[in-house]
Amino acid sequence: MNQHDYNKKALHTPFAVGDPHGAISMPVYNSVAFEYESAEAMELAFTGKTAGHVYSRISNPTVGYFEEKVKAITGAHSVTALNSGMAAISNALFAIVKSGTSVVTTRHLFGNTYSLLTSTLNDFGVETRFCDLTNPAAVEAAIDDTTAALFLEIISNPQMEVADLLVLAEIAHRKGVPVVADTTLIPFCAFRAGDWGIDIEVVSSTKYISGGATSMGGLILDYGRFDWSKSQRLARLAGEQGNNAFTFKLKKEIHRNLGAYMPAQAASMQILGLETMDLRYRRASGTATELAHRLEKTEGVTCVTYGGLPGNPFYEISKKQFGDHPGAMLTFDLASQEACFRWMNQLKVIHRATNLFDNKTLAIHPYTTIYGNYSAEAKAAMHVYDTTIRLSVGLEEADELMHDIQQALQA
Repeated sequence: MNQHDYNKKALHTPFAVGDPHGAISMPVYNSVAFEYESAEAMELAFTGKTAGHVYSRISNPTVGYFEEKVKAITGAHSVTALNSGMAAISNALFAIVKSGTSVVTTRHLFGNTYSLLTSTLNDFGVETRFCDLTNPAAVEAAIDDTTAALFLEIISNPQMEVADLLVLAEIAHRKGVPVVADTTLIPFCAFRAGDWGIDIEVVSSTKYISGGATSMGGLILDYGRFDWSKSQRLARLAGEQGNNAFTFKLKKEIHRNLGAYMPAQAASMQILGLETMDLRYRRASGTATELAHRLEKTEGVTCVTYGGLPGNPFYEISKKQFGDHPGAMLTFDLASQEACFRWMNQLKVIHRATNLFDNKTLAIHPYTTIYGNYSAEAKAAMHVYDTTIRLSVGLEEADELMHDIQQALQA
């Protein structure tokens, strides 16, 4: 999608119902319940025979407009907004897996996603199979008749691995398996998941979309292309719903029963965030690229990992899939954990905080925080090291950030 198309849809997607006061920004509908003119009309709405909002745990006008705006921008078949990125991942997987099925993925995953797969879903009888997603033969061998989904992050956090999405999609689809991908690290304005073989896209909208960490949220996008008759969980439903089977299962059962729908206030802030996301992303990503190049030449920095660096092993595939803007997150390594802590304790501009893609630049030591409760052996298997700093680049000037990085190293 080019800049013009993104901005047009982000700014000018019409309301489903016109505002009686002529507001040009979607009002926040804080109401939990919605009245109907008759018992008969209420019955039709509750049974899904007519459109309408019945209860804000299930749907809400403000959240619905946010979903429609994302749908217009991405070309998705359906969009479901939830209250966090982890809610998006868990709801999406619960709609696809069941006891006795498996998920094929990599150990290069965000900590809570790894825990969801290996602990929570495992307790419900779902097997997680780890393999190297950059090795097509390994992926081919890992998928079998029990596999319900191939799951990955398009850039793994914090390992910064980039797998070839079209290769993975070809393998998965040939074997009748949907591709479920977390695309949080590259936003809609720079990456169209549907063009790369992704069937179900999950996003933490807390990140780029929220407009600077204003609100929590998550999104599930169904591109409506997968043949769900091949799914153990959804095959019977596919007989009635066709390629809409996943969306039907998600919206009519899973998200209603798990109760993780997005609040109207969060949707309102994220609607505004979508309008400026392209500008913010290009600024932050450009600064991240510049910092990565400078850090490579900085004394005391032993390694810089960023897909926009020509020496990076994923440079070519990153450029192919993400263009000239390979994200606003990078990692770099210092000599030891102690060196990382000393550096972080001297920062004056960069904030010591978790989260990604705030307007402010954030630094974190993943080994002792996000993965702090994992064993040393588990962290080694996930390639999470005690020498690594993760940097989420904000909207500050590159010179200001580089000065802070250097003064902290010197101190």
